[in-house]
Amino acid sequence: MSQLDLLWDYQTADNEADMLALSIKQSPKRQKLLKLRDYIKDQQDGLRTIESEVMAMSDRMDALKDAISLADDQLKLLQKRIQEEQPSGSQQIGEFIAEANRLTATLTDYDQEIRHVRKSATDRDRRQRDAKLRAIKSKEEFDALRVEYDLEYKEKSQLLEQLRKKAEEKKQGIEPEYLAKYTAIKQHCTPPMAKLVDGQCGGCNMSFPSSVLHKIRAGQQVECETCGRLILG
Repeated sequence: MSQLDLLWDYQTADNEADMLALSIKQSPKRQKLLKLRDYIKDQQDGLRTIESEVMAMSDRMDALKDAISLADDQLKLLQKRIQEEQPSGSQQIGEFIAEANRLTATLTDYDQEIRHVRKSATDRDRRQRDAKLRAIKSKEEFDALRVEYDLEYKEKSQLLEQLRKKAEEKKQGIEPEYLAKYTAIKQHCTPPMAKLVDGQCGGCNMSFPSSVLHKIRAGQQVECETCGRLILG
């Protein structure tokens, strides 16, 4: 057999192994596992975000409680001051009323914010609970599917190893120059070889001039000018 014939036989075995490797990579089970993994990660990231928001709201609640306590004390002191001091005139009375209204409005604002924070906390509790349930369900599905995929992967990997070994055996007798050329072409074009079909490249259907056809049929190394494949006559 010529070097190109030997190389063609090697390509057949090499391509069979590559196709199996691709089928392992594109396995529906593997693709679903990757999606579940990403989904679980998204849920976990969402949970961490919610937990951070809950901690921030908890800190805000503590700050609001302190602020309310302070404003309440100030209001009580103002009431005591009004009771103990006789207002000197309408101006002072107006000042007392304005201060009392300011403190009352402040307490009202704080109370409304506390209600809003509590409502937000309740919403986040619900979101957190739902996210945890989704994450748990997805993790259970992931674990079950992982068992199936691991078995599938093991079986196909064993077969792939056999095919790779078979392809290696097909290299016997092929000169390093031809193997190097094959490997270089494979980097940008797969499969690296094509047969001559009706005077054309069997890979891209480019027609060859008679001078090139003569070289191909003589068994010389000829690369298609369009796709770069080695042509077997």
